[in-house]
Amino acid sequence: MTNPSGRDADDPIDETAPMRWNGWGDPERAEDLPFAVRSLLPLLLGRIRRPQPAIALADVRLSRSAFTSDDVETFAEVLGADNVRTDAESRIRHAGGRSTPDLLRRRERDQATPDAVLRPADHDQVVACLRLAAERDIAVIPFGGGTSVVGALDPERGAHRCVVSLDLGRMTGLLRYDAVSAEAVLAAGTTGPEAERFLAGHGMELGHYPQSFRYATIGGFAAARSSGQNSAGYGRFDTMVTGIRVATPTGDIALGRSPGSAAGPDLIRLFLGSEGIYGVITEVTVRVHPMPAERVMESWTFPDFATGAAALRAVAQHGDGPTVMRLSDEAETSVSLAQVGKIGKALAKGASAVTVFEGVDVAARRARTAALLQAAGGTSQGEGASEDWLRTRFDGPYLRDALLDAGVFCETLETATTWSRLAGLRDAVTAALKTGFAEAGRRSFVMCHVSHLYPTGASLYFTVLAPRGVDALEAWADIKHRAGDAIMAAGGTISHHHAVGRDHAPWLADEIGETGIRILAAVKRELDPRGIMNPGAVLGAATPIPAPSAGA
Repeated sequence: MTNPSGRDADDPIDETAPMRWNGWGDPERAEDLPFAVRSLLPLLLGRIRRPQPAIALADVRLSRSAFTSDDVETFAEVLGADNVRTDAESRIRHAGGRSTPDLLRRRERDQATPDAVLRPADHDQVVACLRLAAERDIAVIPFGGGTSVVGALDPERGAHRCVVSLDLGRMTGLLRYDAVSAEAVLAAGTTGPEAERFLAGHGMELGHYPQSFRYATIGGFAAARSSGQNSAGYGRFDTMVTGIRVATPTGDIALGRSPGSAAGPDLIRLFLGSEGIYGVITEVTVRVHPMPAERVMESWTFPDFATGAAALRAVAQHGDGPTVMRLSDEAETSVSLAQVGKIGKALAKGASAVTVFEGVDVAARRARTAALLQAAGGTSQGEGASEDWLRTRFDGPYLRDALLDAGVFCETLETATTWSRLAGLRDAVTAALKTGFAEAGRRSFVMCHVSHLYPTGASLYFTVLAPRGVDALEAWADIKHRAGDAIMAAGGTISHHHAVGRDHAPWLADEIGETGIRILAAVKRELDPRGIMNPGAVLGAATPIPAPSAGA
């Protein structure tokens, strides 16, 4: 049974151990592909060739570090010698995030890595690192849990002499707790599980549970404008943030002295989603709530995805509904059932939904939601499927690793739009993915679910499977571009909760306009005049950041 903090009571995972260097999560939990999935894949994708085994860590080749001995000595004076690392393993472990392209690159012999890894312990050490990096022409990539899937952690030096990964893993803890105001200040490197354990000591929780929960950090949640699985009940992470502290190359900023203000534009929102291009988020103030004493759940089926989407819209627009609400389309429903051995049900048509209710007035909220779903064409299936989902909700990336080992490319992308455009957006992205793989000579299988709801619209989260082939990275680059163009043409956002990074930067101007780009670039010029912070992320490598004026 899963407890209210989002962690499985019998879960043996060691969240303090380093993630698998070329895959997801705890190396001890890596598993072979389940028999049911292995049997289903040829039916979906045809013949699949098993690839060559992944390269061993000891056999990876990387270029010589451009971080000099003088650099090491200078930064060691600030951080201590053990917290300035240029060894191969440290550099490889900070060579990117956890997208499928990232993991495919981790399986190759030659890899691009940062020149060094710096490990500050607090805000002041971050400030000192940024000052030294600017003086020494060193690019800085802030690094939290390493879970980015949009290229935000690529070790790109841009025009600079070298590039370092600024690992915030030592910056953990509940720095302040205000029981009267129900606010907590957390250090940016605090992971999701650590935050929940700290808050549980006060009978409270944050309640932010993205799939990356076990490894992602509070600072990462803020920098990427994350949205967790409980967003229907508690909101996105950016709505939880009431204050923020940031170190930038030109000065500190601390925001959030009151729960509401009309003192000019809200600068907190400027840093939420900034992905390290302005500076380093070091502390985050969040609203918290009592740990839920009760949890109930219910699973539903619908004749098709369109009927299910209309039912979810009715619930979202009525308000006061579930804490969690998700709708899987027919394809995802069938694969999910097959994965747990329910082959007979998997062959039937239909979409499925999960609802979870926490907190107060649970029974009444469940009854109101059930009435709306039933009236819209849904059929209750009891608690079973919802319990299965809740128990395994953080484990999906392990299956992706097993698929890659078996020769299957598996990647995700997400977007969002208004309810009136939702069906057209789903069709457009699905067509772009299938057409792209077909032209690359591969069969593909595309699944979709709705994971976040609003009164005016919802998110769509796609998963695509296809045979890997020897050119998987090149093929996916073209297919991903087709999907991005389809999202823009159909009125979606280029990212609902994965952020921009480098992968989505080519479409940002389409979404926010050239004037919006000029605003963001102007802020970067002011806070980071030498352009050392995460070069190429968000704004893209082509966005000009003029050289600083004399004395800057």
